[in-house]
Amino acid sequence: MAFYSEKVMEHFKNPRNVGEIKDADGIGEVGNPVCGDMMTFYIKVNNNRIENVKFKTFGCGAAIAVSSIVSEMAFGKTIEEVMALTNADVAKALGGLPPNKMHCSNLGADALHKAIENYKRQKI
Repeated sequence: MAFYSEKVMEHFKNPRNVGEIKDADGIGEVGNPVCGDMMTFYIKVNNNRIENVKFKTFGCGAAIAVSSIVSEMAFGKTIEEVMALTNADVAKALGGLPPNKMHCSNLGADALHKAIENYKRQKI
């Protein structure tokens, strides 16, 4: 049985920034067929900073908590700061994740990075 930190449980029960940005500057989607988790991140960028971020996640409690904390960690940061965000940063911000749920922290960072890559491709 997995034991979650209070912070994981708080973000699972009360996730922040859930939703979709209809006119998003970038969209990133990732999925893990093994566990069934799917995450989509939407971002708005202004002056190289994340001005708004929303997500839609289908998955376990850890996946939802990861999406929520990743969205909070991205707000107001520069593109470069967000691209430097790692799965270890995400897990640490949540007070740790059980070993069998660490892949969720990868998914959250990966989905956000893909949204930024999508934004950069559209700017060219």
